[in-house]
Parts: sequence; C-alpha cells; structure tokens
Amino acid sequence: MRIDVVFDTVCPWCYIGTRRLRRALAKRPHVRAEIRWRPFLLNPEMPPEGMDRKTHLERKFGSAHRVQRVFGAVLAAAGSEGMTLDLDAIGRTPSSVASHRLIRFAEREPCRDDLVEAIFAAYFAQGRDIGDPAVLEQIGAAHGLPAEPLRAYIGTIEAQDGLTGNARAHRLGVNGVPCFIFDDRYAIAGAQEPDILARMLDLAAEGRVEVLS
Repeated sequence: MRIDVVFDTVCPWCYIGTRRLRRALAKRPHVRAEIRWRPFLLNPEMPPEGMDRKTHLERKFGSAHRVQRVFGAVLAAAGSEGMTLDLDAIGRTPSSVASHRLIRFAEREPCRDDLVEAIFAAYFAQGRDIGDPAVLEQIGAAHGLPAEPLRAYIGTIEAQDGLTGNARAHRLGVNGVPCFIFDDRYAIAGAQEPDILARMLDLAAEGRVEVLS
C-alpha cells in the first residue's frame, strides 16, 4: 500500500501526525506500506536564512497570547503521544526548502523514514536550525548518507525545487497539512488519532481488494 504523506518539516502537527501514523501501522501489521514523503511549504515566502521565531509567530497568529494558546494545544497533543518538544529552544523559523531537499536526496535510501523523524526531532525537540545546510549535512551523515554528494546536492538548492512540490500538493487539493493519501484513492487531513488512521488503512485495503477482483 502506498501512503503519501504531504507535510512540512516545520509543522508540529505533521510531526505528531506522522507518529500517529506509525502507531496506526503497528495496529495493522499485515499492511505492507510504502510511505512517500511529499513536500508542502507552510511559509513559501520565508527567506532562505529564516527569521526570528517570535516575530514570525506573532505576525502569523496576531499576538503572543494566541501563539501560547496554539502551542499549548500542540504540547498537549505531543505529550499524549509520549513526545517531548522544546518549542522555547527554537530561536529562528527556518525556510523548510533545504530540509525537504535532504529528504529528496534520501528518497531511495532505507534510512529515509528515520531521516524524516530525525529532522523533526532536531527542530522541535532540540531547537536546531534545519534551514542551515551544515545542520542538515550532520543529520544526513548520522544516517549514513555520503558526505560529499550530500553537501553538493544541498549546496545547489534552488527555491523552485521546494515550490514545485508545494504546487503539486495544491493541485491535488491539499490546502493544509499533514494530509495522508492512501493508494491515490482515499485522503484524510490533520493529525488524526491512530484509530482513525487505522480505519483509513482498512478502507484502502478493502479498495485494493475491489480493484484486484
């Protein structure tokens, strides 16, 4: 079964949602899933160097009070999944284009899914700047990716690479993330609970039987 995960690396709900997808898959051990990571840019106008996190969030949400309310919900949801986030450690909101570029570099590597998890953890749990090519090179190297080709690949980043994937997601009708698409037939948006995602797996599996028959 193919599962397209449309996401952004700077989206905390995407981090939570992918954890919940893993739990859903654990509930359905008979499902052999191939996860395909599809980029979505929450901040397509973000400059390559990023910007001050506090300034960005207050511009986006309107006030410090609204920021605290939004991230209070994020932390509560993360805690329910046993995840420890340190949002106060994040000093800058990065452009996510480079991190999506790293994931694309590892598209055919067995470490790809773990690499996505590591990028999320670096940003949301450790406060590292995942817009910095040096940070991304370190994450890639820790997962066995060849240093020189990776450095050259990240070093030739063009904004259009990320925007192309972002435009594709919008053409598919995806306007918010995370969004999970099962076998190109069934889709559901949001950081859904594992039981709901498991039911989507069941629905997609039943659809495959119908197609095969």
